[in-house]
Amino acid sequence: MTIFNVLYVVGAVLLLFGAAIFVHEFGHYWMARKRGMKVEAFAIGFGPKILGWKKDGIDYAWRLIPAGGYVRLPQMITSETLEGGKSSTDEPIPPASPLSKILVAFAGPFMNIVFAFVIATLIYFVGLPVAVNPPIIGYVELGSAEAKLGIKEGDRVISVNGEKVKSWQDVTMHTILARTNVMPVVLDRDGVKNTYQLIAKVNEAVGLKLLNLDPRDHPEVMEVISGGAAETAKLQAKDVILSFAGVPVASREQLIDLIRKRGGQESEIRLQRGQEKITLTITPLVDPATKLGRIGAALGSNSAMVYQVQRPGPTPWEQVVDVFDKTIKTFSALIHSKETGVGAKDLSGPVGILSVLAAQVNTDYRLALSFLVLLNINLAILNLLPVPVLDGGHIMMAILEKIRRRPLSVKFVEYTTTVFAVLLISLMLYVTFFDIKRVRFFKSMFRTDTQIENVEKPAPTPKPAK
Repeated sequence: MTIFNVLYVVGAVLLLFGAAIFVHEFGHYWMARKRGMKVEAFAIGFGPKILGWKKDGIDYAWRLIPAGGYVRLPQMITSETLEGGKSSTDEPIPPASPLSKILVAFAGPFMNIVFAFVIATLIYFVGLPVAVNPPIIGYVELGSAEAKLGIKEGDRVISVNGEKVKSWQDVTMHTILARTNVMPVVLDRDGVKNTYQLIAKVNEAVGLKLLNLDPRDHPEVMEVISGGAAETAKLQAKDVILSFAGVPVASREQLIDLIRKRGGQESEIRLQRGQEKITLTITPLVDPATKLGRIGAALGSNSAMVYQVQRPGPTPWEQVVDVFDKTIKTFSALIHSKETGVGAKDLSGPVGILSVLAAQVNTDYRLALSFLVLLNINLAILNLLPVPVLDGGHIMMAILEKIRRRPLSVKFVEYTTTVFAVLLISLMLYVTFFDIKRVRFFKSMFRTDTQIENVEKPAPTPKPAK
């Protein structure tokens, strides 16, 4: 990536992510003003103040980092805990009504939903790139359970666990979210469809269950590690591996398996370097711990991610419904963690979210906008959970106040808010730890070749899930 590309990606990510946070806080601000509540401060961005002014008793500010904003509302009891600030005046402030608190708390998530529809409407007019890389199976290991069932290279995946698939991303998603590790998979071979009961196993690299099916492509050298066999053999980044030890290579996993079996054995490796095909000799080193061969290179895939621009794009309603459907399936997978294997460690915090958004920006701005629709809907849903410290917690406490006909104890509210704030921060640190462990995966997203095709006829519009 060039310095200009880096600046573009960083700037776009801050702007898009910040916009999602900003509209949320603006919703609180706007509704608080409408309800006559006291607003002490409203800021665009975070960090050092660049520009500030005061009007109607409100401190307005533009801040250095354009990644969201905040609003300070002293009549919302938990705002002091959330914002870390205190009222800027010693004047007594009349308590807000429960209805006002409910409306102000709800306005933030509501604005995220409105913003999601606005972005989805824009996508409808500019079009949406839809992944069309077909899920065609590559290498099938001899003696494997899949080979014994009769699955062969070139078979095409039609559906997984009853869900139709059009790309390898669909295959992966439906496998991960399935509430079983044994699932029906329909394959097509020359127009003949067969159903197989396949077993999904947990992949150590991503920590989630995947089918033992590989896409048909050739592995590519992503990085040569200093001091390894690959460096000795003079392999280079972007070399495409065609065969190893005389065996044609059809997937990264097949190549790794071949390398492991030939530790310490001199082997012939055929490569494509640019337009030239060359043959080198390499001797995988034996790992003293595992006794398996390794060559000291990071391997990826040379298959390009192919998108066709659907124009006009899906309707705004279809896009939002699709996001709700995915979110509900994700929550279901978390609730049934024992069956799906999906846990809190598989969620993404700021690191993961910003990494994916950056990868989408780097690929196509329309994909980034589509991810922003998902992000805004998810922000709305998560903030409406009835958990103290979130907007849903504000609403729940305001409802209790209305039922009791008197305010809740300030100490009780501050205590529960503090406890749940600590729990929420702990969860964020927990998922961020696993995000950092997946940094190599996020980096690979930037290295994936993509191909955006503009077609005369729009791609089929996906139907809302039942």
